[in-house]
Amino acid sequence: MIKTYLFLTGAVFCEVAGTMLLPVSQNFTKLAPTAALSFFYLCAFYLLTFVVNKLPIAIVYATWSGLGIFTIAIMGYIFFKQTLAWQAVLGLFLIVLGVILVNSFTGKVS
Repeated sequence: MIKTYLFLTGAVFCEVAGTMLLPVSQNFTKLAPTAALSFFYLCAFYLLTFVVNKLPIAIVYATWSGLGIFTIAIMGYIFFKQTLAWQAVLGLFLIVLGVILVNSFTGKVS
């Protein structure tokens, strides 16, 4: 099960890396960032294929998208100087709390 969550973590990392390269690619006009973001997205989906065999797809997608949204918001603040209202920050922490709750009860229901 730890291997499954490592794959899921890798998929989140790759999705975040690809998304962070979107503005850098300047509407896909810059070749290197476009190639890199394509590589990261392909890797993210490839890693997800291993995870969906072990966990329900709803749990996988909720975790992948929730942690991706949270991480991208933080990285956007750090690298692109994008600001977030306190309500948005609260919402992001609620997303993380939801991901934790969803994963805490995965496998406990038959």
